[in-house]
Amino acid sequence: MELYILIGILVAFILFSVYRYFKQRKILNTLTEDQFREGYRKAQLIDVREPKEFEAGHILGARNIPLSQMRQRLIELRKDQPVYLYCQSGTRSMRAALLLNKKGYQDLNHLKGGFKQWNGKIKKSKKASF
Repeated sequence: MELYILIGILVAFILFSVYRYFKQRKILNTLTEDQFREGYRKAQLIDVREPKEFEAGHILGARNIPLSQMRQRLIELRKDQPVYLYCQSGTRSMRAALLLNKKGYQDLNHLKGGFKQWNGKIKKSKKASF
């Protein structure tokens, strides 16, 4: 009996993961670096990493709204403009996109592979001590 419960939980987890994966693909445009570079200057460029990561280096022109603060800071984002998201590898920006979509944001994009794949201009904060 316990084995069936365990298998049921595992199947439910797998189905939820598959659902979430396809939902993310539907609401979020995954862009290559070239595609991202083409559009991010005309959009709201948001780095969803934590402040220390942002200070160590970020894409020029990006605003730092960490995923951990996204719910409280939604007022800073406009729904009528595209949102370009990135994090270190792409996972947090996908989670941020799910949250933004629930709140009515439509034009959501993120950088494939995240900041670690970025070869363009970056800015480092002077106070970063790494």
